[in-house]
Amino acid sequence: MLKEGEDVNPLEAFDQEGKLQKLDFKGTTIVYFYPRDNTPGCTREACGFRNDIEQFKKLGVKVFGVSTDSVESHKKFVEKYKLNFPLLSDKEKKICKAFGVPALIAAKRVTFVVKNGKVVYVDSDVKADGHSTDLLGGLKVL
Repeated sequence: MLKEGEDVNPLEAFDQEGKLQKLDFKGTTIVYFYPRDNTPGCTREACGFRNDIEQFKKLGVKVFGVSTDSVESHKKFVEKYKLNFPLLSDKEKKICKAFGVPALIAAKRVTFVVKNGKVVYVDSDVKADGHSTDLLGGLKVL
């Protein structure tokens, strides 16, 4: 798994609309990996980001959720919970591999904060409840 101080190369993946998203990692980007759409913990985590997205935007932070679910699954998840940020489909586990995130069947719940191409924070012991709020507090310190 990538560690703080390591570089992240630009990546691209399809979002819930089937649109190719290019992650250039300029500025500050949160990439949070989660196991499955529509599961209790993943839903609470995603809704936390949804509720806090305007605060992230004010800080100039981009947020991307990543799982091995399909574009179609992401689309339904986004519509059901009115999510307002991109969910990236990583069915081939390319993003998981790039970050070193374990993903035998589904991605492990891990979050990375990347600033100008370097990992500045890793949380590999994510608690779904309150995760977004905790990150906001940490970003204000960065």
